[in-house]
Amino acid sequence: MSTPSIAFEHVSFQLPGGRTLLEDLNLEVQAGETLVLLGRSGSGKTTTMRMINRMLEPTGGVLRVQGTATTAWDPIKLRRRVGYVIQEAGLFPHQTVAENVGLVPRLEGWEPGRIRARVDELLALVGLDPAQYGGRFPRELSGGQRQRVGIARALAADPPIMLLDEPFSALDPITRRDIQLEFKALQRRLGKTLVFVTHDVREALVLATRIGLMRDGKLQFLGTPTAFLASADDEVRAFLACIEPEAEIA
Repeated sequence: MSTPSIAFEHVSFQLPGGRTLLEDLNLEVQAGETLVLLGRSGSGKTTTMRMINRMLEPTGGVLRVQGTATTAWDPIKLRRRVGYVIQEAGLFPHQTVAENVGLVPRLEGWEPGRIRARVDELLALVGLDPAQYGGRFPRELSGGQRQRVGIARALAADPPIMLLDEPFSALDPITRRDIQLEFKALQRRLGKTLVFVTHDVREALVLATRIGLMRDGKLQFLGTPTAFLASADDEVRAFLACIEPEAEIA
């Protein structure tokens, strides 16, 4: 069997004061999978995700990325192998769209012509005309357009893994739905390994290969969207109560 892209082996995380945010997590994420971490605020889902690119380190257990413990990775090299998308894209306001997207390739020392070609390729991939949008600044874009630029920037150096921390939560419902479906189609084309954090059960059902439901620092449920809809677990039912009974997997 192939090595998982990401493997949590009895991973825990405690704050210096002793409060436990994550407890004995065992979880594997396979290459090309979209794992959506769902849960209430404070459930441990963002803590789990931030450990993958070594923004946090386990206080117990081992977390491996591509077979190597995160503590053995150089943090900078690891983060350049793991794309990261956050709310409102986190774009640099003083840089153009093209400069934002080309940031990591510049840091990697790519030749200017190669960077330009990659930026144009990615802007087209996320539905933004490079000639029309490349020279604009983030303030000149809509929320949905900024989020597309954030996704393009995360893809720029072709990382095998991407982390997405509630990236669409600030968008209006219609734009959010549109970009979710566009993103799902994009993932089918690219086949990246994705870990996606959300508190929105609809979003989880649309995007996930598997859903990991977090509660009080523990993994309460792990399974496909179909299994999630059929689960009798109390926390799963609490989330499903937030949507209409006829909710379907997109």
